[in-house]
Amino acid sequence: MPEAFLGIGSNIGERISFIENSIREIGNIPSTEIMQTSSVYETEPWGNTDQDDFLNCVLKISTGLSAENLLIEIKAIELRTGRVNSGKWNEREIDIDLLFYGNEIISTDRMNVPHLQIENRNFVLIPLAEISPDYIHPVFNKTVSELLSETKDNLKVIKYQKSKA
Repeated sequence: MPEAFLGIGSNIGERISFIENSIREIGNIPSTEIMQTSSVYETEPWGNTDQDDFLNCVLKISTGLSAENLLIEIKAIELRTGRVNSGKWNEREIDIDLLFYGNEIISTDRMNVPHLQIENRNFVLIPLAEISPDYIHPVFNKTVSELLSETKDNLKVIKYQKSKA
């Protein structure tokens, strides 16, 4: 079964609950198994910086689904988790991106895999490097660690500590 990587983010409401619920639901996708989960990181917003900080993490999964069917499943999880479409790079309850699907390169009206701009986003590269530093980006032919060392992104990304209230 192909391995895939998913990026998960949230910056409004109960951010950590949205992420935890999404991870549980991803674990219930047919023919899919979560292999690794990165730490959760608190990150400055990328793109539209006039919004609250995000919580982000990355999952490594194994799946029997095609990339297209996996995307359909994760978009359904977003809707069930409460996502409201607020536009590109705006705040969101939950965002689940298909970052990589095996070594495939897919460009359609519906999806781009690898996900565009990974090499410019510390909020993806740092959690990805935590769980799979030697994974090779199929377009750039560089490891995640190499991409992280070369990125120009200087936005803050720190490990999230869940409060014990």
